[in-house]
Amino acid sequence: MKIKYLVYASLIIGIIGFIGYRISANSAKNEEGKDKGGKDKPVNVTGIIAKPQTFDNNLSLSGSIEANEQVEIRSEVSGIVEGIYFQEGSNVSKGQVLFKVNDIELRAQLRQMTTKEGLASENERRAKLLLQKEAISQEEYDIARADLKSAQSQSQLIKAQISKTAVRAPFSGKIGLRSISPGTYITPTILVAKLVNIGKLKITFSIPEKYANQIRTNAQITFTVTGSDEKYTAKVYAIEPEVAIATRTLQVRAIAENRDGKLLPGTFANVELPLDIIKDAIVVPTEAIIPVQNGKKVFISSNGQAKEIMVETATRTDASILVLSGLKAGDTIITSAVMALKNETPVKVKIK
Repeated sequence: MKIKYLVYASLIIGIIGFIGYRISANSAKNEEGKDKGGKDKPVNVTGIIAKPQTFDNNLSLSGSIEANEQVEIRSEVSGIVEGIYFQEGSNVSKGQVLFKVNDIELRAQLRQMTTKEGLASENERRAKLLLQKEAISQEEYDIARADLKSAQSQSQLIKAQISKTAVRAPFSGKIGLRSISPGTYITPTILVAKLVNIGKLKITFSIPEKYANQIRTNAQITFTVTGSDEKYTAKVYAIEPEVAIATRTLQVRAIAENRDGKLLPGTFANVELPLDIIKDAIVVPTEAIIPVQNGKKVFISSNGQAKEIMVETATRTDASILVLSGLKAGDTIITSAVMALKNETPVKVKIK
């Protein structure tokens, strides 16, 4: 029993000794963080002096490239395809016949209707002579004339159907892969191929509503595409007349030349949109900005202490960000250790 009590006593003494050691160690550590006057030692940080400068305000956006004109080629009439007159992936001209649907039945109907039209024309002529001699009534002549007009309309309808059997290119461009062969029974629901005009391309993108008053038609933009460092130019030619409520953005469309065919519809574009040049702008490094729940903040050095300032920002680049409000020229902006700072933390700033 005595041994048991001795063991318990030893454990209790050891625990008490460990607790005392930790308390004394923490006290020593706290003393290290204070200067001789008992105050917290200042944190060594780096910073910059805010200086007004001219800022070329360029907005980086994502857009999509679309064909200037594109259409799905289909037949307006049903029937057997008797001929295909285009090569897949080739350029075609406006008005060129792309394929032909057999029209033998329609032509037979046209011949039949032409005969009826001739007979109705002759009946109308005779009725007119008889009306002049007062041998028939006006009503009888009107019936003969109506029969003629009906036959003429039927002939025109059949001619229109025959013209639709030859499907032509509505504009010049490049035609894609076809899905039919000669002998296919085609209906208006069958997609034959796609025709696109890529001599010019549309670049569609959206800008935040706060920049809506800075975009104008005929403005020049530059853009790049994935996999290439080459820069292309385009001109803004259309702006949506209203801001989208769901996204609070304004849709803009520009057009670019594509004579060499390097650009393809459906690809993404990285758009650089030049906005108004800002004079006396305050620009800070991106590492100085701290996102918070209600916006963004920075720390400045004021009387040897860190001071928290809420800011409103705009255009951002890889290295810097434009500050619209919250800072003024001459402020010392802290750029390092910002995540470890609190309001009124003593700081010692090294200006870069």
